[in-house]
Parts: sequence; C-alpha cells; structure tokens
Amino acid sequence: MKRRKASIRSDWGRLSDIVKRFSKLLVGPTYPRTRVPWDVKGRLKKSNKVFKFEVKDMFNMNDGFQGRHGILFEKVDKKVFETDKQWVIVDADELHRYLIKNKILKVHLNDLIAGLEWTIFIPKK
Repeated sequence: MKRRKASIRSDWGRLSDIVKRFSKLLVGPTYPRTRVPWDVKGRLKKSNKVFKFEVKDMFNMNDGFQGRHGILFEKVDKKVFETDKQWVIVDADELHRYLIKNKILKVHLNDLIAGLEWTIFIPKK
C-alpha cells in the first residue's frame, strides 16, 4: 500500500516579511524544515543562548486594538511582538503562567509588559 504525502499549504515554506525583518537581529538564524510552532531559531546579538522564536504579524481585532492569536504551551522559547518603534520579546513560559494566574485569555501588550519580569526591548533603526 502506498503512503500519501501529507498535504501542506503552498505558503508554508515561505518566510513572512516580519520573520525576515526580525532575523536581521539574530546571529546564525535557522528556519524550520517541517511544521513546528516556532518561526526562526537563533541567538540575539548580545546573548550567548540560542532561542526558538515565534514571530507573527499582529492584526486589527474587533475592539479596534492590534492583536494576534497564540496557543498556550507551544514549544517556543520566546514570543516576538513588533511595534512601530521597537521589537518586544517576551518569555513564552512566563507569558503562559501570567495568563493562567490571572485567568485571562486576552491581554494588551502594555499590560503584559508591566506584568512580566523577562522582557527585552530592541529599538528599530
């Protein structure tokens, strides 16, 4: 019996513009070859540790704010948010603990930044 290849969206292998922009901040970025929850793996220029980053575009939500969807307990190290002036990088595990502790599913980025301890800001040039 022949095995069928799994169907994969035609756009899966393409790098999004936001991933390309963020990758410029990393040393030795690598990209997944299979479907995984992270978008790029690499080392921040002032760091000595390699992380798996989830980098997704934000969109306009029904309440008029910018937002993005996420899944709890993904196998990513850091989640990356892009604003007009900077990149905001938060620890995925700490984010998950914050959401569970506060029993919320939706949080504004400014509130999130104030509630987390591990956050990195990288200004855009």
